[in-house]
This record gives sequence, structure tokens and C-alpha cells, in this order.
Amino acid sequence: MDATLTDRYLLAVTRAVPEAQRDDVERELSALLADQIDDRVAAGETPAAAERAVIEALGDPDVLAAGYADRPLQLIGPRYFLEWKRLLILLLWIVPTCAAFGVALGKMLSGAEVGDVIGTTVVTVITVIMHVCFWVTLVFAIIERTGARSGAPVLEWTPDRLPLPRETGARLSDLVASVIFMVFLAGLILWDLGVGFVPTDDGLVSVLNSSLWPVEIVLLFVVMALEIALAAWVYRMGRWTVAAAVVNTVLALAAAGILFYNLGVLFNPAAVQAGLDAGAGEDLLFILRTITGFTIAGVAVWDIIDGFLKARRAPRR
Repeated sequence: MDATLTDRYLLAVTRAVPEAQRDDVERELSALLADQIDDRVAAGETPAAAERAVIEALGDPDVLAAGYADRPLQLIGPRYFLEWKRLLILLLWIVPTCAAFGVALGKMLSGAEVGDVIGTTVVTVITVIMHVCFWVTLVFAIIERTGARSGAPVLEWTPDRLPLPRETGARLSDLVASVIFMVFLAGLILWDLGVGFVPTDDGLVSVLNSSLWPVEIVLLFVVMALEIALAAWVYRMGRWTVAAAVVNTVLALAAAGILFYNLGVLFNPAAVQAGLDAGAGEDLLFILRTITGFTIAGVAVWDIIDGFLKARRAPRR
């Protein structure tokens, strides 16, 4: 005998619920279908038309089965969505950055070509992003399904979780700190060029190459002075603005550009030779340049991002 629409509908619903519930669901749904079909037939519809109309009204059997099984039909529901979002954003800021830095540094230290370094780093970052998104979502999807009956989020919200006000970077202490840091850095550079830090048989020698004086060193001092002026401007305005963040970006790129342009001659050959004489590996100069280059790039990127973040969270006037 051919299966009726009712038989097919019951089969579709019951096979999508846990086995322990199937008999109860089948009995309840069979009774519901029979009652509604009888009501429509009594109202004058044909049995076939009444059966089709009732089944269409009940809708997709998978949706109905999910209701019987109390099973969510979304990957991450509203109960856990915010926790998933916060954790995912945090990990996407940290994990790919650390992976990119580690892979690029390792490739550079192994002597890889620039194209190989960039290609491997990009592929690694994309892969890490995909893994972070997949595994975080998978964990929360499992929590959604195994903890759906609890009714409680992963971390219950309380007033203690309200964010604290962040520093604006426009206080007098920020200006004083900027001045002290720049003066101290300039003093270290001048001391290194005049006295030196690296001990040798002939006395102390400088870490920096003396050929950088005066042009490159003076240019760096100009950028440092402009950094102090920027800090004073921000303090006077009482807050960071997008314009201040843009100026900060230009200064960060200028300082990084000066250092990167002279990275090949940045270190004093006498200081490098002293390191080789002390037992350092033959790749000492290459390692120094690589680590210094990554440090310069990291500081510049951090400084630029920090400026725009301060501008974004600064109070509007």
C-alpha cells in the first residue's frame, strides 16, 4: 500500500528526534493530524485536500522535530553569541599576529628570500585565522547544544564586568613621560656615539655606526622633537583626535623609514667584530639586523594602532 502524506510526514519528523522520544512524538503528532484533518473534512473539504492543508500548516518536519527535541536550529544562538564574539575578536587580534611574527622571524633567520618570507607569512596568517574561527565556533556550537537546557551563558553578566575607563593619553603625566623618554633616548644615542657601550681590547666602541652622524641622527632627533610637540598638542587639546593620530602615523613611519633605510649600515663593524671575537656565531650581523628590523616594524605598527585607538575612545566635544 502506498504511504500517505501523513505517514511520510510522521516518518520525517520522528526520524529527526532522539530514539527515546519517537514513540511519544509519533502518538502525539498522529492524534494532532487526525483531529485537524477531521475538523477540515467536517467543514466540507475532501480528505486529500484536508490532509495536505494540515501538513502544510505544520510546516517543515525538521523544524517541528527540533521543537520536540528542544534542539537549537542555529550554530550559535543569542545565549552564547556575545561570549563567542568577544573571545573570537580577542583571539583574532593575538594569535595571527604572534604566528605572523614567529613565522616571518624564523624564515628571515633561516636566510629565506623576501618573497618566500612574505608568501609563507600570508599563508600562515590565513590558515591561523581559519583555524581560530573554526575551533572557537565549534566549541561554542557544542556548548550551545549540550548546555542549552541550563539557560545560563558561559559567563553570567554582572555589573563587575563593566569596562573600566581607559587612559586617554592626554594627561600631563603622558606629556612628561614622552619628554623624559625622548630625552633619555637621545642621551643614549649621543653617549653611544661619543663614548660607546661595547668593550673591546682598545676600549669601548659604539653600537651604532658613526657614519650615521650627523644626517641620519639629526633626522631622528627632529622626529623625536616632533613627537614631543605632538604630545604637547594632544595635552593642550585634552584628547586625541583623528588628526593627531594621522600625525602620529606620519612620525612613526618617518622614524621607521630612516632606520630601515640605514639598516644595512646601522651597526658599527667594530662592535660586530667584538661580538664575533667573543664567540658569537658567524650570522651575528644578519641576526642583529633581522631582529632589529622586526622590532622597528613592531614598534611602528603598535604606535600607529595605539594612536587611532586613543582617538576612537576619546570623549567627543
